[in-house]
Amino acid sequence: MKNCIGKELSKIPMPVNFNEPLSMLQRLTEDLEYHDLLDRAAKCESSLEQLCYVAAFTVSSYSTTVFRTSKPFNPILGETFELDRLEENGYRSICEQVSHHPPAAAHHAESKHGWILRQEIKITSKFRGKYLSIMPLGTIHCIFPATGNHYAWKKVTTTVHNIIVGKLWIDQSGEIEILNSKTGEKCILKFVPYSYFSRDVARKVTGEVLDSSGKVHYMLLGTWDEKMDCFKVTPGVENGGDSRQRAHEVEDSRVTLWKRNPLPKNAENMYYFSELALTLNAPESGTAPTDSRLRPDQRLMENGRWDEANAEKQRLEEKQRIARKKREAEAMKASDDGTPYDTYRPLWFERRKDPDTREVAHVYKGGYWESKEKQDWSMCPDIF
Repeated sequence: MKNCIGKELSKIPMPVNFNEPLSMLQRLTEDLEYHDLLDRAAKCESSLEQLCYVAAFTVSSYSTTVFRTSKPFNPILGETFELDRLEENGYRSICEQVSHHPPAAAHHAESKHGWILRQEIKITSKFRGKYLSIMPLGTIHCIFPATGNHYAWKKVTTTVHNIIVGKLWIDQSGEIEILNSKTGEKCILKFVPYSYFSRDVARKVTGEVLDSSGKVHYMLLGTWDEKMDCFKVTPGVENGGDSRQRAHEVEDSRVTLWKRNPLPKNAENMYYFSELALTLNAPESGTAPTDSRLRPDQRLMENGRWDEANAEKQRLEEKQRIARKKREAEAMKASDDGTPYDTYRPLWFERRKDPDTREVAHVYKGGYWESKEKQDWSMCPDIF
């Protein structure tokens, strides 16, 4: 471990013993556990109220991290993961590993309840000895097509403490700004870092929802592992008036936006997975041959066959290296005779500039669910 200090951990091969039996693509899909917050947001008539629900959804994605100290499997280039909950919950989601160095995953989910969620996340991490910092780079977009409201935000830094000695524990810290590019309204969320000396509640998150002129309309208060409440700010009251009256009025307007689902029984023996996480690696027929559920090292590890899983992981990494060298050789050959050659193109996503945020990112280009319906996976690479 000491040789890893200060290094980028995604480039260091780790044995599966550090892992949980899910890939990063499945982990990304877990952001959808509280999809009902977006269903409720889609029904809001006021965009400021909608922003409160989007903010609660943003915070809810951290609730699964509190006891999850094992790392997910790094996906192989071209690996995919689908989650089809159209019948039960009205949404479906597809992820694809679109780049290997730096590792990047693209995710697209849409719901018949009127929202689209998409993100491209690159994870960078630094090992500092006592703790590990994980910095997700990339923007998350939530779009409500009925109104054209388009919210965008970035994730905060996750820190894993006591890497070498003691019990591992996880903290989130930093600030998230969620901006509605259509209206200019925004929400600023502050994740307060844990302090041993603070009397404040641990894992605290505070937030303010502001209109385009910077006036506060709602206050948010809660913790990233339990719940988020929202209070309406009455105009004019903050400039004086009876403070007791104020506290009373604020308390009356309190609404609980989100509450964490309890963990399943015996969760401590199942990597502290939530109800959703427990279903993600269950074998399913009809998925693409590149789906994470078909990944052999992950399946062996889940079944407790550690040595075979480690050997299988090495085989897959070597296979990936050979494929990369072949692509590089083809690119060299192609450029010799002057034809431009793109070394790698994802199957279901393509790089595009976002008209609202002006960022270039991988966006879903369609075709996955149609291929699934026809059961035509002839275009899929052989990665396992």
